Amino acid sequence: MKGIQGPEDLKVVGLPDPTPAADEYLIQIRASATNFFDLLQIRGKYQNQPPFPWISGMEFAGTILAAGPSAKKFRVGDRVFGAKQGAYATKICVKEPVLHPVPEGWGFDDAAGLYVTAPTSYQGLVGRAGVKKGDWVLVHAGAGGVGLAAIQTAKYFGAKVIATASTDGKLEVCKRFGADHAIDYSKGAWPKSVLDITGGKGADIIYDPVGLVEQSLKCIAWNGRILIIGFAGGKIEKVAMNRVLLKNVSLVGLHWGRYTEIQNEKGTVEDVWNGILGMIKDGGFRPTVYRGEEFVGLESVPRALKALGARETWGKVVVSVPKEGESKL
Repeated sequence: MKGIQGPEDLKVVGLPDPTPAADEYLIQIRASATNFFDLLQIRGKYQNQPPFPWISGMEFAGTILAAGPSAKKFRVGDRVFGAKQGAYATKICVKEPVLHPVPEGWGFDDAAGLYVTAPTSYQGLVGRAGVKKGDWVLVHAGAGGVGLAAIQTAKYFGAKVIATASTDGKLEVCKRFGADHAIDYSKGAWPKSVLDITGGKGADIIYDPVGLVEQSLKCIAWNGRILIIGFAGGKIEKVAMNRVLLKNVSLVGLHWGRYTEIQNEKGTVEDVWNGILGMIKDGGFRPTVYRGEEFVGLESVPRALKALGARETWGKVVVSVPKEGESKL
């Protein structure tokens, strides 16, 4: 991996099939989802850099091929999704706690991108911000993977949703997934638009994976909550705290990945997944796979990552992984 500058330097190589440990499953990967943190990790700039040599990718869906003797929850042939370093591959060994059954009626491509975006949005809005019926929720970067998950979650709990995006096409995607209003945040007047839509009140909850806290303070309601999800815009902000005080605002951070590491939060993880799978069963959460272009085979991973990094896509960009010997057509 030395000398890697970007996704175009990734190569497909042959390796022996991994062998599952006693508490692991061997999985035939059928789809892998891309994430912005993959791009950072490839360039050596992510907060979690695995030791060399390593395989890129994190989210996947596939079929159980074999199970270690103490792995009891799933059977050979079960369709599952989950996450582990090394998902841009044909096979992977994974422990039971990070696996879930592919929802009924969903394909591998649909499920591959659930593991990161859905719980981030659900726990942010439900667990951290307490979304409820009648709330105004502003979702920044609404056409992205976490954005579309946030729109659907907020709507499921009865909120009214305003989504922001940067192109007409992405604004239309936001509406297609349930946003009541969609506004272009590349235009500087978007905080005023939010105030106009909400009758001057402002948004009760602002879901921010971009880094727009400073501007969002112009259109947040009294007692509002700003969920700090990430900094896709590339800048970590410094906020004028007097403005937080004057509007009685809460700045609420969310680091979903830490929940599995903290002993007294293990029940939260189970509750969140029960909530997500319940939404799916009720028809309140649809797959968010980008359908503008097909990415088939591991050779297409660099192209998929470049499209993601250039913000040419919406939702979750997923690479289908055919079985060995299976046609890519």
